[in-house]
Amino acid sequence: MTTFVDRVELHVAAGNGGHGCASVHREKFKPLGGPDGGNGGRGGDVILVVDQSVTTLLDYHHSPHRKATNGKPGEGGNRSGKDGTDLVLPVPDGTVVQDRHGNVLADLVGQGTRFIAAQGGRGGLGNAALASARRKAPGFALLGVPGDVQDIVLELKTVADVALVGYPSAGKSSLISVLSAAKPKIADYPFTTLVPNLGVVTAGSTVYTIADVPGLIPGASQGKGLGLEFLRHVERCSVLVHVLDTATLESERDPLSDLDAIEAELKEYGGLDDRPRLVVLNKVDIPDGRDLAELIRPELEDRGYRIFEVSAVSREGLKELSFALAGIVAEARAAKPKEEATRIVIRPKAVDDAGFTVTLEDDGIYRVRGEKPERWVRQTDFNNDEAVGYLADRLNRLGVEEELMKAGARAGDGVAIGGEEDAVVFDWEPSMAAGAEMLGRRGEDHRFEAPRPAAQRRRDRQAERDDAEGEYEGFNPFGE
Repeated sequence: MTTFVDRVELHVAAGNGGHGCASVHREKFKPLGGPDGGNGGRGGDVILVVDQSVTTLLDYHHSPHRKATNGKPGEGGNRSGKDGTDLVLPVPDGTVVQDRHGNVLADLVGQGTRFIAAQGGRGGLGNAALASARRKAPGFALLGVPGDVQDIVLELKTVADVALVGYPSAGKSSLISVLSAAKPKIADYPFTTLVPNLGVVTAGSTVYTIADVPGLIPGASQGKGLGLEFLRHVERCSVLVHVLDTATLESERDPLSDLDAIEAELKEYGGLDDRPRLVVLNKVDIPDGRDLAELIRPELEDRGYRIFEVSAVSREGLKELSFALAGIVAEARAAKPKEEATRIVIRPKAVDDAGFTVTLEDDGIYRVRGEKPERWVRQTDFNNDEAVGYLADRLNRLGVEEELMKAGARAGDGVAIGGEEDAVVFDWEPSMAAGAEMLGRRGEDHRFEAPRPAAQRRRDRQAERDDAEGEYEGFNPFGE
């Protein structure tokens, strides 16, 4: 059974905002109690939080669909709905969040680092919050905004200072077991290590982490063996350690060809050319292994590598290797720029930024895109004339009608607010931007009772065509 998963596709859905309430206070001897509808609650967010006690994405592999709770609707008596509960998802340290197209959204490193994967929807305002001097008793409330729905990819990249790379059965697991307190599975057959092993090493005053990256063989960067699945785990390391088997029983292999093959795979994967390399000649406790190590050492030194002859069994050379790695890790940490406190950056909105755009499309539709207009449309109850009139007033105050006129729109032209999939399309009528003082009874708007010029023009054109067809049918060219 799979116990380690380092890449999953997660489907997250934030909670929807609760609807506002349209209510009027009713009490004996108080016929004009006024509006008292409460606001809807906010939908819960979906939040990813780094938890160092979590080491795998296995839970999300089995349950990839996660949803936060919705906000509760408002009630009469000025009672607001309860906010939805945020859904907090713990992820391992070093998790990279991407969208479905591979764009990096967040790189979560460090205990407690948070990222909002899906934002909860706003709660709708009740009619008590919508009341004003001109609109004393609104007969409508705003709807809650749906929460975000996202498909994201979580990819784990092990946070380690040192990465051990090499052929299967080269002794990487044995080496990490004696350098640290890690207890990996060890055997003499290929692909014994099926998951990256992580250990903590103390050398003097330096404490660093060391990772065993499994499954690197020729062709790993193209998907052969297990290497492609785990090559991502070497990206964060400060130093690469080539573990070469000097006592291999395979006649077609030798340490130098193993080194060249692994280096070719690392180069093909890319992004690791700047990492310092060390070479560990393992299994020198075996006589043939020591002889081979002494034979190839000069050539490796000519290539510029630092060489360490070690044995995981007799523990020969491990102390020197441990302190050498500690020195390189310490230098890499000192070279990193110091972390600065997070600064709050305020970017004021430009005075000429209306927050929306109006474009004329090929089919003659004027499309309005912007955060506010699209949110206002989602909050509108189109079964309530007064709510639709309130939307028209808001769009007019924002300047949408003025921009439509500048773009060449005329009464009766089609206007779409929103994207291709969820747009609201209507015939534009400039006269509908008259103001709230034209309202009649609660829930009604006199502007919708007036004749619509565009509709009247269409009826006139249809009547003209009908008259022309009637005259043609009654026409007799022979005069009979």
